[in-house]
Amino acid sequence: MKRLGVNIDHVATLRNARGEYHPDPYSTALQVVKMGADSVTIHLREDRRHINDLDAKKICKTKKVLVNLEISINEKIVNNALKIKPDYICLVPENRKEVTTEGGLNLVKYKKKLKIIIEKFKKNKIRTSLFINPSIKDVKLSKELNVDCVEIHTGKISNLVKSKKEYNKELNRIKNCSILANKLNIEVHAGHGLDYQTTKILAKIKEIEEFNIGHFIIGESIFDGLSKVIKKFKKIIKD
Repeated sequence: MKRLGVNIDHVATLRNARGEYHPDPYSTALQVVKMGADSVTIHLREDRRHINDLDAKKICKTKKVLVNLEISINEKIVNNALKIKPDYICLVPENRKEVTTEGGLNLVKYKKKLKIIIEKFKKNKIRTSLFINPSIKDVKLSKELNVDCVEIHTGKISNLVKSKKEYNKELNRIKNCSILANKLNIEVHAGHGLDYQTTKILAKIKEIEEFNIGHFIIGESIFDGLSKVIKKFKKIIKD
C-alpha cells in the first residue's frame, strides 16, 4: 500500500506571517493524520523560516503522529535532530537564499560526512532517507551509504507536466532509479512540486512506496478544504 506524507511547513508560514499562534502546526499534524495522512513531514530549516524548534519538539513528541523530519547536514541541526528523536529523518540540501529545495543532495561531495551522520541515526534507530536527484549514480551511492530510503526529487517532472511539455524522458529516469533502488533493498519515496496530475503519473511506478506532498495540499485546501484534498491524494496513490 502506497503511503501519503503531508508536509505542513506552510501552515507555519501562514502563522508566522502574523507572528502569532494560529494556525498551529501541532494541531494540524494531529488533524491531517485523522484525515488519512500516513505521516507528517516538517522541515526544520537552519533559518527557521517556517517550522521552529518548539513546533518540531511538540510534533515529534506525540505518539499519535509518525513524523518525517527534513534537515540539512549542518552539524548543529543534526545534533538537534538527535535530541528531538523523530520517527524518520530525510537529509536534504539547503541553501539559505533558495525559495524551496532546488535539487537533490550532492552525494559525491558530502559522502564522508553523510556516512557519519547516517551511522548516528542508525544507532538511534531512526529511519533515514536521502533526498536525491533521479540519477542511477546517486542510487548506487545511497546503497554504499547504507541508507534506508531515498526520496527522489520530482521537481523537474512536475514542472514539465504543469507546462504541458514532454516529460517521458524524466519519467523514465525516475522509473529506472526506482527499479534499481528497489533491487538494492532501498525503499523509494517521491517528493517536490507534486500536484494531482503528476502524482497520478508517478503512482503507476510500483516501486514508489511513499509520496511526500506539501505546498500543493496546503494551497489547494484554501478552495477544497484539507480533508477533501488529502482524501483525493489517497485515492490517486491507491488506484
